[in-house]
Order: sequence, then structure tokens, then C-alpha cells
Amino acid sequence: MRLRHPSGRIVHLTCGVSLSEALTPADAFTTLEAAAAALRAGLSGTSGTLGIALRLSHPLAAALVDDGRARTRLRAELDRHGLEVVTLSGGPDAEGGGAPPVQAEATQAETTQAGIESSGTPQVPAGSSGTPSAPIAPLPDWSEPARLQHTLALARILVDMLPDEEVRGAISTCGLGRREDWDEAHERDGARHLRRLSGGLADLAWRVGRAVRCGFRPEPGYVLDTPEQTVTALTKVDKDRLGVCLDLTRVALDWPAPLDGIDRLTDAGLSVITVRITDPAVAWQPLLRHLLAADTARTEYIEIDTAGPGAADLTYVLEQLTSLGLVPEHEPCTAP
Repeated sequence: MRLRHPSGRIVHLTCGVSLSEALTPADAFTTLEAAAAALRAGLSGTSGTLGIALRLSHPLAAALVDDGRARTRLRAELDRHGLEVVTLSGGPDAEGGGAPPVQAEATQAETTQAGIESSGTPQVPAGSSGTPSAPIAPLPDWSEPARLQHTLALARILVDMLPDEEVRGAISTCGLGRREDWDEAHERDGARHLRRLSGGLADLAWRVGRAVRCGFRPEPGYVLDTPEQTVTALTKVDKDRLGVCLDLTRVALDWPAPLDGIDRLTDAGLSVITVRITDPAVAWQPLLRHLLAADTARTEYIEIDTAGPGAADLTYVLEQLTSLGLVPEHEPCTAP
């Protein structure tokens, strides 16, 4: 859903849709069919094109980036269901779980027992359609090239998924890596991969005429955690293409002064590329109002987690945005 901010900027309101259990394009088409039906049923009062934030498993992303016809088919399926994609998730929650750092060792033991190889390739039972019987092993952090390759694959997929009139989109990723593992060698390798990510996104924009930006998500236990740690870790990145993705639930719960923390990021030149609302019970409203003040819109993409009562969440968030003066794209803005 596209909304026009009083500043004139378009803000995309999207519902999260996960294809994280799909390993192949064929699986993805089947999963999307069911997900679209469930989404429409949950949002029975909403008609027209719906914006969704897709979460793709890394095996599916690898398959799609190598198969142009599959990307064309996926785009056609989105159109058929009245869905549009402007963001993709490359964070842990798109990789089969997203366990917090303190659970990492237990999670690794569980996946090993389940028969998942360290390479991240799931063991699929004979006769299966391709859906794994156990969670997909998460990708390594930003010190490893696999994370860079997956993120660039998502960017390549996204430019083919964007609506015809859109010239840019966004992807999200993890907060670099676990802080307890982030030694000097990891930091050096991570910095190199971030430079390559920036270069890859610039090259993609030059080739296809569509820009993709990437937001890194601060999370407890990661290199990107507090506002100060996030600014320090990202101080030298290409800020035209790289920024942050904020889970407003985590910000409200974990940051001592959430509004000041957001200002700390933006004052340092970091863009809040995407924000997520994952728990409607947490007081995310002041944070959203702070990001979307009348004079400026400091974010462009708002994702609602639809694991819960999606219809109520979307309606309420839309009411909050309307109170700030945002209106459907083709309606004139009025001051809030």
C-alpha cells in the first residue's frame, strides 16, 4: 500500500509474507498461493493491490537468481494475486528461525541432529516436494562471502519483482554478526564484504536502472546493538546504499532512550531504510511518529508482521499513519 507523506515522499506499508520453507521455485509458487489466500482472508476489508515484504530462504534465492524464467513466473504470480514487492528480507528470520545469539550453539546442535549439513543444504525426505522437514541452517555472518553472495542475489531478484513504475527497493540483513565472535579478523573481512556489497549494488543500479538499498538490523548480542555501537560499526560504509533496518519492537524494549537513539543514527548520516512492527502490544507508535514527523519522512518502508491478527494490525497502523497526514498515493495530502 503506497501512502504519500506531507513532504511528498511515498511511504510503502507492507505485510510480511514468508517463503522461507520453500527451497525451489516450484515450492515458492505453491507457498505463495496459500500465503496470498491467507493474507486476503485476514484482510477481508482491504481491496486492491497489497504490498508485501517477502522473506526468501537462501536455497530459493540461489535458485531464483540463476533462473530468469522462474523470476518472471514469480512476478506473474504476484500480479495475479494483486500483490507487489518492494522489499525482501535477508535477515535470520528468513533463514529458518532466526534464533538469538545466546541460542546459537543449541540451534546448531539441533540442526546437526536433524541431518542438516554445515553447508546449509537441508536433507529432504524421499518423495518430498522439496519442503524441508527441519529448519534451514542459517547463513554465516558478514565475515563470510556467503552472506555477501546471498544479499546480492536478493538484490538481483528484487529488481525483477519491483512494480513497473518503481525505480528502487530495499533489502534487510542481520546486524553483521555476533559480538562475541567479532574479532579483528572478522571485522576486517566484514568491512571488505560491505565494500563489495556497495560496489555490487552500484553495478546493479547502473545495469538495470533500478536502485536497491540494504538495511542492517540492530539486535541484542550482535555487533549492531545499541545506537552507539551501530554508528561506530557503520561509520565508514557507503551511506547512499547502506543503512539500518529497525525492528520498532526491539528498539522500544531494548534501547534506554529510543527517540534519542533514532536521532543518533540519522544525525550520523545513517538512513533508516526500513522499519518493522513485530509486536502490536509494544508501544511502537511514538517511534513511528518520530520517524514520520510532518516536515520529513525518515523511512520509506514499513513492514507489519502478519503472524498474528494481520487485519487488526494493518487497520490500526493505517489509522496511525493517517493521523500523521499520510494519505493514499493519488490523494492530496493535508496537514495533520
